[in-house]
Amino acid sequence: MKRRDMIRTAVGAATVLAAAAEAASAVQTPTAAASNGIADVAVIGAGVFGVWTAEHLLRAGRSVVLLDAWGPGHSRATSGGETRLIRMSYGANELYTRWTIRALEEWKALGRDCGEPIFNRTGVLRMGPAGFPYITESEKTLKTLGVPFEHLDAAALAQRFPQIGMEQLGAGLFEPDSGVLLARRGIQAAAERCSKQGAIVRVDAALPPTGRGEVRELSTASGASVRARQFVFACGPWLPKLFPELLGKLITVPRAEVFFLGLPGGDRRFAAPDMPGWIDETSDTYGTPDIEYRGFKVGIDPPRAPFDPDTAVRVVSEESIARMRAYVRKRFPSLAEAPIVETRVCQYEETASGDFLIDRHPDFGNVWIAGGGSGHGFKLGPSVGQYVAERVLRGDAPDTRFAIATHQRGARRAVD
Repeated sequence: MKRRDMIRTAVGAATVLAAAAEAASAVQTPTAAASNGIADVAVIGAGVFGVWTAEHLLRAGRSVVLLDAWGPGHSRATSGGETRLIRMSYGANELYTRWTIRALEEWKALGRDCGEPIFNRTGVLRMGPAGFPYITESEKTLKTLGVPFEHLDAAALAQRFPQIGMEQLGAGLFEPDSGVLLARRGIQAAAERCSKQGAIVRVDAALPPTGRGEVRELSTASGASVRARQFVFACGPWLPKLFPELLGKLITVPRAEVFFLGLPGGDRRFAAPDMPGWIDETSDTYGTPDIEYRGFKVGIDPPRAPFDPDTAVRVVSEESIARMRAYVRKRFPSLAEAPIVETRVCQYEETASGDFLIDRHPDFGNVWIAGGGSGHGFKLGPSVGQYVAERVLRGDAPDTRFAIATHQRGARRAVD
């Protein structure tokens, strides 16, 4: 049975079980919930933070319900795109580099388990002006942690990657063991693995809790309910909508636009191994080489504007196309007239500092929030999931940098 069919089968079985449950529509199976029909943990949101939180809870022997309004890896999800970079460079933020090292091993293991490639070792190039502080700080951290890298000065950068225009560039940090994750495939494979381990995976939208104190069950849009001892909301850009008073000013939802450019026939200069994943510090632009023949990916963030993940029109504008063309003409001149073969309008949810937001809800003793991926969180999903699961199981307070009280609107971005 193919992976997509297995996910549909699991979802269909969960729906039947939910419909057959008694008045409260409690989710219950011998492997996924306690005998009284109450799961140990209900995880709301099957994006990267949610599926990996569920995974680590299952490893700890807990029963889990994993709920998502549209299903794992759906088209509106921040985690639902085709590709994401995984790189170790985080400036002086050693914690995130350590987490990425650990997460990469988990992604590789997931690929082995599902029998499909999840990680592509293309290498990742971070390029910028000579002496750019983030590159310098990243090199120090990578050296401390024993992560392989190469420093490229302007001459070495031009010689190594002649397909890159050198305007404003004076240095490059190349990570040979980093690369590209197949995002949607990874999310669906992780959800399938959770199902095989006994989790109930349901397609339904949970409604936020009301009042204060301990939450015993959540109602859903379908009219069912989910009963659990603890709840984790990992809903990405929907978190400010679910908890507007708490998170409405702490998490913003920017629009993001991605273009895939068709390569000239037979030209592999923009595919691995000749072209790595890349981050351009001169313009906050990033991309991937041609992966699975989909085209050369260029990601450009348009000017900040409110973005509603439910209702926004996901079509790129002529202004965005013009910005992309101007950038490519400068940085990848041989692709200046390359055809656009695919586009994607998506979103991410970010905190002001770029640190994640992982904390217990102040009004509900058994409700946790895990979000604020801030455009860099996908690759770290396995490590974030482990961290969240540990907090839920032990009841520990989160690290100060992740606490709700620490986040404030207008703080300086410290993590990229």
